[in-house]
Amino acid sequence: MKKTLISASVASVIALTSFGAAAEGPNFYGRLDLAVTNSDLGVTTQEGKEGTVFENNFSNLGVKGSEKISDAVEVLYQMEFQVENTSSSSDVFKARNTYLGLKTNFGTVLVGRNDTVFKQAEGGVDVFGNTNADIDRLVAGQTRSADGIWYYSPKIADLITLNATYLMEDNYTDADDNESYEDQYALSATIGDKKLKAQNYYVAAAYNTIGGIDAYRGVAQVKFGDFKVGGLYQSTESQTTDQEGDSYFLNVVYNLNGVNLKAEYGVDEGGFGRYLSKQRPVNDDGDFIDGAVITNADITQITIGADYRISKSTLVYGHYAMYEGDYQMDGGPTIDLEDDNVFTVGMRYDF
Repeated sequence: MKKTLISASVASVIALTSFGAAAEGPNFYGRLDLAVTNSDLGVTTQEGKEGTVFENNFSNLGVKGSEKISDAVEVLYQMEFQVENTSSSSDVFKARNTYLGLKTNFGTVLVGRNDTVFKQAEGGVDVFGNTNADIDRLVAGQTRSADGIWYYSPKIADLITLNATYLMEDNYTDADDNESYEDQYALSATIGDKKLKAQNYYVAAAYNTIGGIDAYRGVAQVKFGDFKVGGLYQSTESQTTDQEGDSYFLNVVYNLNGVNLKAEYGVDEGGFGRYLSKQRPVNDDGDFIDGAVITNADITQITIGADYRISKSTLVYGHYAMYEGDYQMDGGPTIDLEDDNVFTVGMRYDF
C-alpha cells in the first residue's frame, strides 16, 4: 500500500513538472496609469474635457500564457480589459487585445481582437503613446480590431518579419451598417528590434485598408549611445470621400542618468486625427455638416517631456503638448482650429 502511494505521488510530481515545463502561465498582469492634466480645449484629453482633469491612460488588467502541445506547436492566449473605474466613464471594462493562437515553425496565427499590424508597425516611435500626445491625435489607422486573423512570420534570414491582419466580412460596414468599405486588411514588414535591444535600429513599412481608409506608413528609429532618433511618415486617403493627405513625425529621446528627455514635432495635412475631428462643425444631430470633405488641412503638434523609472514597476512622467492649425471644407475658406495647450503629470504602475 505504501509503495502504491509513493508511486502515485512520484507520478503526480512528474506530471506536474512536465506540464510546468510545457506551459508558460497563465500570467496575471495589469497597469494603473493616472495623470493630472490641464488643457485649454480638452479635445486631445482622454475624456475630452477642458480645464484641469484626471486622466486614465488605458489602465488595464489581463491574463496571458502559452502551452506546448507538441515539439512544433505552441498554443498562445491573452485576455485583456481596459479598466475605467477611476474615470467618469459608465463602462468599467472595455475590450482590449484578446486572442487565441498557434505558434509553429512557419509563423504565428492569432484569432480574436488585437492591434492591427499597421498600428503595431509604429514600434517604439510613438514616444508619447497612450497619452493626450499620442500620434493618433494627428493620424488615423491606430486601430484595435475584432473578428480578425493575424499572421506573423518567423524572422526571415534573421532580419525581416512579414505580418498581416485580415478582418472577417462583418467588419466591412460603416456606422450606419452600409456596405461601404473595401476588403479590410493590413500588411507590414519589419526589420530590426522595436525595443532597440537586440539591434540598435528598427525599420517598418505598412499598408492598411481597415476603418474606411487606405494608408501607407513608413517608420524608422535608431539608437546612438544615449540618443534615440525616430520618424514616421504616413499617407492617408478616405475610401468614401476625396479627403487625403500626408503626416510626418520626428522625435528624439535622450537618456540623462535614467531620465528620458523627449521632444517631438508633428505635421498633418490629412485631417484624419482626433485633434481636428473633435472640432469639425456638426449639425444638431451631431453629423458632419452636409457631408463636407476636409481639404488642405495644416496642423502642427509640438511636444516636450520626460519620464523616469523610479523602480522596475513604477514610472513617473510629464509633458507639454501644443496643437494648432487650420483646414478647408470642400476648398472653401480657411477655418482656424482652436489652439490647445496641454500640461500633464502622471504615474504608471505595472504589476
